[in-house]
Amino acid sequence: MSRDFQNRSRSRSGISQLMDDLGKAMSGSTDMLMLGGGNPAHIPEVQNYIREALERILATEERFEQMIGNYDTPMGNTAFRVAIAELFSNEYGWPITEKNIVLTNGSQSAFFALFNILAGDDKHILLPITPEYIGYADQGLRDDLFIGNKPEIEHLDNQQFKYHVDFETLSLDDSFSAICSSRPTNPTANVLSNAEMTGLLDLAEKHDIPFIIDNAYGTPFPNIIYTEADPFWHKNSIVCMSLSKFGLPSVRTGIVIADESLIEEIAEMIGGMGLAPCSIGPYLAYDMMKNADITKISNTVIQPYYKAKMELAVAAFDEFFAGSEAFIHKPEGAMFLWMWFPALSITNQELYEYLKTEGVLIVSGHYFFPGLNDEWEHKNQCIRISYSQDEADVRKGLKIIAETIKKFSA
Repeated sequence: MSRDFQNRSRSRSGISQLMDDLGKAMSGSTDMLMLGGGNPAHIPEVQNYIREALERILATEERFEQMIGNYDTPMGNTAFRVAIAELFSNEYGWPITEKNIVLTNGSQSAFFALFNILAGDDKHILLPITPEYIGYADQGLRDDLFIGNKPEIEHLDNQQFKYHVDFETLSLDDSFSAICSSRPTNPTANVLSNAEMTGLLDLAEKHDIPFIIDNAYGTPFPNIIYTEADPFWHKNSIVCMSLSKFGLPSVRTGIVIADESLIEEIAEMIGGMGLAPCSIGPYLAYDMMKNADITKISNTVIQPYYKAKMELAVAAFDEFFAGSEAFIHKPEGAMFLWMWFPALSITNQELYEYLKTEGVLIVSGHYFFPGLNDEWEHKNQCIRISYSQDEADVRKGLKIIAETIKKFSA
């Protein structure tokens, strides 16, 4: 084990702090307005569908026994992988089979495998636009695994802004082994355009490296996207998906779609570390994947549900922050508002600590800049909030944040 990894594993990371706060709040062990976590909302229509799927399994003795009593292969449940391949092949024309798919115990383990297989001891992963997902930072076995790139910032009306990939400043050499980007982006709610995706793929192909796409909130499922975005696949891409934001975070089911040889490498790592991925998620989701209900529910239930919540959160922001030096990233997807306070007189970590004493849990934005070592004030001026919780709590929390920002504005 490298000394870098030892030191990081013993320290308090952003993702561990977030999950600790999330777990306490969701268990009811603390009285807190939970605006910090990424836990998906408990959507009644989705939960009812999953409950019915579980009841069908319980009613069939053989399926229940297989689900809880048998190991799957290191690649994951074969029938479920076939159903995934057929969905993407039939609906979107992706030329894949189950051999292009491996299941993992959640997205975190998928990225741990991918990053370390691809980067090894001396290569880097390019994050073409930061801020980027908090959970990447601790996935490498060494500190310098990621190289992040600053975005272009476009100022919009209504105290909004938008990040864009700054292709002019992207610089790759033979020390890079992959490009990785989330779409939609956690934490910013940014959705890279189809043109940006094509540009990054072209750059990856030029340097003969893969383009990793973190599709945890993306299309076609759970499709928490409020702007134009096509499902994206290419033989040089690696698409990572999950059942979590569909409404099944506890079953820890990640999905990686990639070249067969890489899939085999990931399966070997999974087999060595944990024998096989969990079977519960694939059994619960098999029928909805097989009959394409997963995309229908995503389009007709999940996406409209979060869009309505987003619009309420934006309306609350407009009300409480009107005329102040406060901005939000244009909310194009996911379940977050990324807030920017250029006049903040304290750091966002200090703001996080203060807001906890006021009963509001947010996430400090400084965690979301892996691989970007430049001194940039912007990193200490942003926070992430989630609007997936009760609308009244979100509104109350935003009002408290607005009052707090007035106290700590230069």
